[in-house]
Amino acid sequence: MCRHIAWLGPVVPLGRLLTEPDHSLVRQSWEPRRQRFGTVNADGFGMGWYAEGDPIPARYRRAGPVWGDASFSDLARVVRSGAALAAVRDATLSGADGEAAAAPFASGPWLFSHNGAVRDWPDAAAGPAAALAPLELLQLAARSDSALVWALVLRVLRAGGSLGEALTGPVYELAAASPGSRLNLLLTDGHAIAATAWGDSLWYLADDRAGRTVVASEPYDDDPRWCEVPDRTLLTASRTRVDLTPLKETQ
Repeated sequence: MCRHIAWLGPVVPLGRLLTEPDHSLVRQSWEPRRQRFGTVNADGFGMGWYAEGDPIPARYRRAGPVWGDASFSDLARVVRSGAALAAVRDATLSGADGEAAAAPFASGPWLFSHNGAVRDWPDAAAGPAAALAPLELLQLAARSDSALVWALVLRVLRAGGSLGEALTGPVYELAAASPGSRLNLLLTDGHAIAATAWGDSLWYLADDRAGRTVVASEPYDDDPRWCEVPDRTLLTASRTRVDLTPLKETQ
């Protein structure tokens, strides 16, 4: 369910990551090679990126399939950035939230995406949702499992937690409340990336000499330097370093 990608590195046109490679995110929307659940990601898409000197990212999101959007390839061709996050969506349940349910979700300097599904949504998520304040529930970006996951992540970030802490806490909460959930999460603040492999594929491509790190649901080309992240793992990365930390089945 869903494919996503985050980039840190030299400033490049986003098309170099999202549209030009042989197995780019756009192609993954209809022909993913390593997606374990679902086959077509046609329920929305989005990209977020950081402009030099501005810590608040811009976003472009739509409710339909990325291949049907005539503007996306033009934007990706001309928008240049050294940090970005993008995703294509296969919805857990169909709904009316449209663009609001498409990643990346955003608040302040952060961009976020969820690849997966909370099992037995929404009933199984009642426990974790109860930990949110009423105002946080009213401010959910959409009526979807991914929007709830984002609210749980954002709660940790606003409390001063690191990117890695912001992902691992909600993953453990949701996995305990709803065993069998798929919780591949991806988060960036434009300077670092954190991601979890929990139920679906996750890969990274690191080139410390070039100051480049890519974290993605699957490789966008056949470069032999791509490395698969083991399931039940937290990845944290900068432009020059990638660290992998095993996650326990339960906490």
